[in-house]
Amino acid sequence: MKIMLAALTLGLAGCTTTGVEQYRAEQPTLDLKTYLNGTLDAWGMFQGRSGEVERRFHVVIDAKWNGDTGVLDENFKWSDGTTSRRVWKLNRQPDGTFLGTADDVVGEAVGEVAGNALRWRYVLALPVEGKTYKVDFDDWMFLMDGKVMLSRSYMSKWGIKLGEVTLTFVKR
Repeated sequence: MKIMLAALTLGLAGCTTTGVEQYRAEQPTLDLKTYLNGTLDAWGMFQGRSGEVERRFHVVIDAKWNGDTGVLDENFKWSDGTTSRRVWKLNRQPDGTFLGTADDVVGEAVGEVAGNALRWRYVLALPVEGKTYKVDFDDWMFLMDGKVMLSRSYMSKWGIKLGEVTLTFVKR
């Protein structure tokens, strides 16, 4: 019984989620309104549960801010030749968090920034083969320097991992 309890405790500890606060001292400090301003290029890939790359893409982002309100106009070109677009509307809150909306986001995305890190959490209405699925995204971004930011998003449904998206952003 003691072994079973210890294994369960270790298993649950492995499921805990790391908060963005642990990156508070990391440099360079991410100022979202500064980095996500102007034109950015990003290259990414989607990997399914097995880790196999299923889709690749390039996205050009036109980002603008007016006070604490920002618009990110994302234009995607997928490896299969298709294109898509997502327009984010971001609002910085008095507590320093960010709320975001887009046409394919269910409700609001919530973003927390600390040090060089940004954590976005949201539900995306994802079309797949004629059906739309509501998928949870846990998106982590890390500023590497004034031009480069890396991102890794974890996709899940009912707590079950569906895949990951990896992105590299480069500010022009």
